[in-house]
Amino acid sequence: MVYPGAGVACAVCGAQEASAPATWTLQVGERGQTWLCAACTRDNLRSIEGKLDEVWW
Repeated sequence: MVYPGAGVACAVCGAQEASAPATWTLQVGERGQTWLCAACTRDNLRSIEGKLDEVWW
């Protein structure tokens, strides 16, 4: 979740931004809302679309 002034961090690599860029991906799952940066989204696109658990990435 993004709170004003809180920033976001990628759940995979830990990259941080002051606000959620349009190129980042928001995922909603058992752990709540998580963000993926553009690079991690590209690297794991097939797994994301196949709805594989993050353990298999």
